[in-house]
Amino acid sequence: MAKLHFSYSTMNAGKSTLLLQASYNYIERGMQTYLLTANFDVRAGKGRIASRIGIEAEADTYAATSDLYDMIARRLETGPCACVLVDEAQWLSREQVWQLARAVDDLGVPVMAYGLRVDFRGELFPGSAALLALADEMREVRTICHCGRKATMVTRVDAAGRAVTEGAQVEVGGNDRYVSLCRVHYREATGDRVPPEPPI
Repeated sequence: MAKLHFSYSTMNAGKSTLLLQASYNYIERGMQTYLLTANFDVRAGKGRIASRIGIEAEADTYAATSDLYDMIARRLETGPCACVLVDEAQWLSREQVWQLARAVDDLGVPVMAYGLRVDFRGELFPGSAALLALADEMREVRTICHCGRKATMVTRVDAAGRAVTEGAQVEVGGNDRYVSLCRVHYREATGDRVPPEPPI
């Protein structure tokens, strides 16, 4: 039975690597996959999903106005597809997540979505909120803060490396713009907590 899966984390946890590995596993067994990514994310080139460790693949792109159910239905008309894999799922709208759910339920194709859970302000992305509500299965992809604790937050930084607390929710960037932190160090970076004095 097809399911809607959501794998979420902070930046630099390896979500795109996991997506590409999952696709490779299907292809290695003679099955086809359908990869989707946001049309405005051109860090690896338009219509490409790439990981920091150097693996990448071509993907179809979706826009804010795309009907993902229709895109998946059209792909299925061209031949068998074992799984749909969606990168940067946090940028989906609530309606687009419902379209993915309908594709799972009505077209019988599994969908695996990968994305951030929260933005640099500690707020849920609309796509992530909808996936947390609708996904059949969820998995946290873990990464660590510089202190060694699990990173659950992400900060956007300016050119000087200082945390930014204002701005648009969506701003494409990589290691130069975002840092994954535990909640304690996120609070320190954003001025919500004063670090304790070191012992004398």
